[in-house]
Amino acid sequence: MAGTAGIKACLFDAYGTLFDVSAAARALSDELGPHWQPLADTWRAKQLNYSWLRSLMGAHADFWQVTADALDYALDERGIRNPGLRQRLLDLYFNLACFPEVPAMLRQLKSAGLVTGILSNGSPEMLEAACRSSGIADLIDHLISVEEVGIYKPDPRIYRLAMERLVLPAAAIAFHSSNGWDIHAGKRAGFFAIWINRSDQPPERLPNPPDVVVRSLGEVPVILGAVP
Repeated sequence: MAGTAGIKACLFDAYGTLFDVSAAARALSDELGPHWQPLADTWRAKQLNYSWLRSLMGAHADFWQVTADALDYALDERGIRNPGLRQRLLDLYFNLACFPEVPAMLRQLKSAGLVTGILSNGSPEMLEAACRSSGIADLIDHLISVEEVGIYKPDPRIYRLAMERLVLPAAAIAFHSSNGWDIHAGKRAGFFAIWINRSDQPPERLPNPPDVVVRSLGEVPVILGAVP
């Protein structure tokens, strides 16, 4: 594909892109019953909202604290007061599974000589745990957390941090995210931007639209010419 010839590295957002953020609540769906999907949706929405609000307020806390606060809100909204259930949800979130296509996709990219990395709001401990639990730790070359800067995406400093860590210009990096706002910010930073639009969302009304839109990460190796 035009524009991909100079790509040397592939960066991925973590939560919702590589790792299934609904998996924790889904795993306890027998106990949560019809609450599990609304709980998962509110948990994720509040997790993102709190990250943005803390950035604007200048009141940074790491993503694990934000994740726990968001879960507490979601549980309270559903009228669920069960400390044991809360802890199990957090334990499951700390050890999330990746989407099914992720390991094979990463192996193809690495076989083609591309550097792989994660650029995430997650704390280093969260990212390391998720990579281990999903079996992809040996397929990721760089774990880059916003904790190195102390502010959340989509602050431009986060995307510049990735260039510094990879020692590559933006044009040599393909950035992948399932979050529309994140992919627009990555494109604004100069990355080749691939939006993983898993649920067929309408395009965001933001500047710097993505270069490519796909439904699954399994399509990425073909786009980047990383297949035999």
